[in-house]
Amino acid sequence: MADQNESIPAQEQAAAQDPAAQKNAQLLALLHRLFGADAFTDVEEPYGLLTATTTREQIHGIIEGLQKDEEIQLHFLTTMCGMHWPEKKDQELGIVYHLHSLTQNIRLRLKIFFPIADPVAPTLTDLYSCANWMEREAFDFYGIIFPGHPNLMRILNVEDMDYHPMRKEYALEDGTREDKTDLFFGR
Repeated sequence: MADQNESIPAQEQAAAQDPAAQKNAQLLALLHRLFGADAFTDVEEPYGLLTATTTREQIHGIIEGLQKDEEIQLHFLTTMCGMHWPEKKDQELGIVYHLHSLTQNIRLRLKIFFPIADPVAPTLTDLYSCANWMEREAFDFYGIIFPGHPNLMRILNVEDMDYHPMRKEYALEDGTREDKTDLFFGR
């Protein structure tokens, strides 16, 4: 979370002075108590938002436990989107989940990564009805498959499209275009 070179007392003192850091420290302690410290890796706080990485095997159980927990009440799935990192061997695809407790004003970002050769992640439609369209979008743009999804089909692109356009597998520009010269664009 904080700089790893800092001592633990310095981190605790900083958390005591910053209310957001204090909430994040409490949330992280709760996550470790409920699911174990080894369930989470790469824990950090970019822009004050607690962010942790877990595995796709654990993500459904973790999110279900957080939704049902009466202490933090993470009842709102704000965002769920796919991502593609072609340079990460065996972790090319991933999903980011943003959870929010409206009553406690707590936000949490969870991430999972998996190989592009096995683009499968558990569905959250049994927990959050809004996950339906978010998962369809991740399928449409990244090719992530959600077993158990009630209607996993493309949501924004045409059905007969045979690729997933948000994957970084395609050139950003058409190299054969002659109207895009440096002269016109100040390059």
